[in-house]
Amino acid sequence: MSHLSPILRQATPVVAVRGEGVHLFDAAGRRYLDFTAGVGVTSTGHCHPRVVAATQRQAATLVHGQYTTVLHEPLLALTERLGEVLPAGLDTLFYVSSGSEAVEAALRLARHATGRQNVIVFDGSFHGRTMGAAALTTAGTRFRAGIGPLMPGVAVAPFPYAFRLGMTGEQAVEHALAGLDHVFATTSAPEETAAMFVEPVLGEGGYVPAPAGFLDGLRERADRHGVLLVLDEVQSGFGRTGEFWAFQHHLRGVPDILVTAKGLASGFPLSAIAAPAELMARARPGSQGGTYGGNAVSCAAALATLDVIRDEGLVPHAAEQGRRLLAGLREVAAGAPGLADVRGLGLMVGTEFCGPDGSPDPVAAQRVQQAAADLGLLLLTCGTHGNVVRMMPALVVTAEQIDEAVALWSEAVRVTVA
Repeated sequence: MSHLSPILRQATPVVAVRGEGVHLFDAAGRRYLDFTAGVGVTSTGHCHPRVVAATQRQAATLVHGQYTTVLHEPLLALTERLGEVLPAGLDTLFYVSSGSEAVEAALRLARHATGRQNVIVFDGSFHGRTMGAAALTTAGTRFRAGIGPLMPGVAVAPFPYAFRLGMTGEQAVEHALAGLDHVFATTSAPEETAAMFVEPVLGEGGYVPAPAGFLDGLRERADRHGVLLVLDEVQSGFGRTGEFWAFQHHLRGVPDILVTAKGLASGFPLSAIAAPAELMARARPGSQGGTYGGNAVSCAAALATLDVIRDEGLVPHAAEQGRRLLAGLREVAAGAPGLADVRGLGLMVGTEFCGPDGSPDPVAAQRVQQAAADLGLLLLTCGTHGNVVRMMPALVVTAEQIDEAVALWSEAVRVTVA
């Protein structure tokens, strides 16, 4: 008899048999409010009718057309449609299947395009588990321990994590940019640095939005030193933060390379990098490819996802419901001292748990997350210490469902730590 790997630890005991919108159902018919969205993947909710219909039609016509062998209509249509939502100038796409693959592709392109080796990342980063992506990941040792030596040439600069630093957002930005300048001066000379990889909102690192001024500071230094700015929007993109791309909250310019995945295809595996044509053309021949990238059914799902996001106004809706969620969670935290910080952008909100001395309290975070699951609210933890509980419902979530989640969360807090 075969088994799942024992290393795959499930965050909840639920065995889902059906999904609809923001709900999952088990075999007994119990309904769960899913505020994980498959780790931010089911952007239009579980089994959105338009996504289901599009994928059914495509599966009956062409499931897979390997795109270095043949082209297919969903791939070409998606490439054209993404031009409507991508930043100006990012007009060329390369498709793969996962976020890690896309990060690897961006890394390869950056080194080819610049002829430089080094890469700078930021404290708390998560860019994936494959070997190159893991070398760029600092969100926790669990993602990189025991597999070394990892890829060389990676330097780590501070991220402006204002709460953990005990600073205002402005002070944290000044601190982080000074730290980056120190890295350029001591560890990774600008003329040897290919790129900076950064998440506009730390994902696994604790749901920490970059304060205003940080991304602009990165853009200025990238331009000054001839370094590429790569924005990893795997978890924060496709409307989740109340802008189509999270960087649009604060960055006055655009990245050189944008990485996207997760919410792109409402649950079907698809990821991509976008870059200007001239930059993408600097990749070496044969360096881009893959068996499943740009899968026809996944592309059909992505096209339907774009339709739903546009037609249902889900980007401004995410901003509105995110404000409601943030306010509700802050109200709960006001009555529970262990809930030390509540932060986020749009439908990407985290609550950080700390002990009386301000130290991270992952035990309390885990207890509340499990209590919420028992009550019917599915959540995940994150943060370098595992002391942040994150909420990332599908973009279709209603005000009533937000209020229900906040009420369940309040009860989970009350029975555990309050």
